[in-house]
Amino acid sequence: MKRKRHDITGTGITGTGITDERIADTEMSPIDQSGNRVLTMAAVFIATFMTSVEVTIVTTALPSIISSLHGLEYQSWIMSAYMLTTAIATPVFGKLADTVGRRGIFLWGVVIFTVGTLLSGLAPHILLLVLARAIQGIGAGSVMPLTFTIIADLYDYSRRANVLALNNTAWGLSALVGPLIGGFLVDRLSWHWVFFINVPLGVIVTLLILLGYREPTRASRNGHLSLDAPGILWLGTALVALLLGIQMLVRRPFVAVPLIVAAILSSVMLHRRERSADDPLIAPEMFRNPTFGIQILTTTLLSGVLISYQSYFPIWLQSLYRVDSIQAGLVVTSSSVMWLAASLLVGRIIARMVPRTVTLWLTGSLTVTYLTLTIASPHFPIWAFYVIAMLNGTVMGIVISMNTVLSQHLVPKRYVGSATSILTLGRSLGQTVMTGSYGTALTLIIRANLHGIPFSVANETISSGTATAHDPVVDSAILNGSHGVFSIVVVIMLVMMVLNLRDPNRSVVR
Repeated sequence: MKRKRHDITGTGITGTGITDERIADTEMSPIDQSGNRVLTMAAVFIATFMTSVEVTIVTTALPSIISSLHGLEYQSWIMSAYMLTTAIATPVFGKLADTVGRRGIFLWGVVIFTVGTLLSGLAPHILLLVLARAIQGIGAGSVMPLTFTIIADLYDYSRRANVLALNNTAWGLSALVGPLIGGFLVDRLSWHWVFFINVPLGVIVTLLILLGYREPTRASRNGHLSLDAPGILWLGTALVALLLGIQMLVRRPFVAVPLIVAAILSSVMLHRRERSADDPLIAPEMFRNPTFGIQILTTTLLSGVLISYQSYFPIWLQSLYRVDSIQAGLVVTSSSVMWLAASLLVGRIIARMVPRTVTLWLTGSLTVTYLTLTIASPHFPIWAFYVIAMLNGTVMGIVISMNTVLSQHLVPKRYVGSATSILTLGRSLGQTVMTGSYGTALTLIIRANLHGIPFSVANETISSGTATAHDPVVDSAILNGSHGVFSIVVVIMLVMMVLNLRDPNRSVVR
């Protein structure tokens, strides 16, 4: 059956969303079909759970870790070291996966992650724990994007969305059981077991990949392995400066501002380097299709929105409504459940609808709900937070899953690993950058509305949701701060809608 095609972008992208080069690329699959797909997908599922549960389970154990290792001064680095090395490693391993193959890079990532996990559990000092977490992050920078890339290799475009949705259940499961497992291990054993529990999972993934995943050996286009060292240097400098600057924005603004400026300058140098490099770390060719770039930006912005309700709905409910932490945490749980359910619909949606239309309708409805939070009174109903969280989960499950599938589909086959790693990096950066931005906004607005009351009183109010005696001035300041946070979210949503309005694709992508 002959497929009808027409140019939609002026860049060689056809109505099917595939370049002629992409069509040629798909004639030969990189996967040796003699490999066991079931074993490979089991490895991918466990690896997804292993890396995603690491965040939720460690967060639960942080107070115990800090107390045991006397590391309050360095407590933020327990998470920051992991995020920094993950962010830097993600595009590097994505490039290597496209150059030398998925199997070896994925195995190395699992091994590095597992070794870092073991060392974290054995760490006798907070600085050694931070170092071990950095090693863990390097491994995660390989494992997380390559789970999506391997799925793209194993399944064609028409089936990929459904398989990604099923793999998302590992992420959802980690969000649900991670805090429970972390609390149980800390209470019954010790914080060390929060890390040790992932070691056998890493061994299982390694064995499954060795037994079930087959892939032909690859070589770089120049006949030898080449790495864009200047590109890696500029990318690493930009990411380290940006993430450190965001963290220091409130407490040390005079240090944070130069760091953020350095991040911007490094990003400019990275852009210039990649345009002139023979074998760039991040190939500019991928961004010649504007629809691809819009998928990356949409995911980055939505990830920033994601962290807003995950972090600030519980704070709002605990500090102003005096609910306990379990009830407040159920708000985030309801979002995770809807995310999983909605992602199962993505395959049918993208087969019938134009991506920009889907994104605009869904993000438009979500923007309206966030507008209500910018003016919510102290009597805003608690049940409304659950409804908004569930709508968030639905929108995220559809749009981010759609972004993942399309970003892999709209590039030549040889760039699938790089495209997936850039999308993964965007998700990490969106959450990390906006976490710092929301925290800065909340702190500044609360300070401006305390009218002489010490900030420590507001801090205590936020930290003790079960307290009965609250100052109405402090409550009002926290409410105004929450309004400010979600005003930023509304701006992000509007920017995202404008970006998608500019998407030149008006056809269903096939």
